Amino acid sequence: MKVGIMQPYFLPYIGYWQLMNAVDRYVIYDDVNFIKGGWIHRNRILLGGEAKYINVPMLGASSFKKINEIMVHHEIALENKNLRMLENAYGKAPYFQEIFPILERIIRNPEESLALYLADSIREIHDYLEMKSELVLSSDLKKDCSKRGQEKVLEICKLLQADTYYNAIGGQALYSFSDFKENGIMLKFLKTGEIKYQQFGDKFVPGLSIVDVLMFNSKEEVRKQLQNYTLVQEEE
Repeated sequence: MKVGIMQPYFLPYIGYWQLMNAVDRYVIYDDVNFIKGGWIHRNRILLGGEAKYINVPMLGASSFKKINEIMVHHEIALENKNLRMLENAYGKAPYFQEIFPILERIIRNPEESLALYLADSIREIHDYLEMKSELVLSSDLKKDCSKRGQEKVLEICKLLQADTYYNAIGGQALYSFSDFKENGIMLKFLKTGEIKYQQFGDKFVPGLSIVDVLMFNSKEEVRKQLQNYTLVQEEE
């Protein structure tokens, strides 16, 4: 049983989806602290040849609160603003007509909880890409909430009967190969390969939201890109 765990992000970059697609169970880590200035509530899209932020309006956002304690600020004008921004950015993209209705459902979702709003958005794209991984909310798991960091991750892995834990490459400093091995779990880090595709101009702008990938690539092409990674693991 391969397990991955990540906070819910808003329309995250393709590496997030690669990790989700590579595991059997993917835990949406919604009962950890909100990170101000991170990717939980925002991402970047291509607008006028440059990377521009698109945000989820929030109520009561604070790094002293857990993600599932924060609310979405629902206001038609703000939803319309985000949809206009997406339309202005990608209205002439080859897959706009196919992808925009998905984004409209995501943006218009009336769910008030930020965690559930983001989880719904993840499911929308997960299902569109026909991923087989099972999505699990961390807050739904009966676990010791006093644990933190690696110990909490290890407990989740044990609850889900994981024999392998995948993490994004950026988390290498947070986890110990030997500690996971002592608990009977193999630790692997997923490193996204170089992914480039034709955008509007000759200059490729990397590291954007999955929205950009979906707007310029067919479902089949994106599914191939989901396999473009390497796994880093402890040497024998």
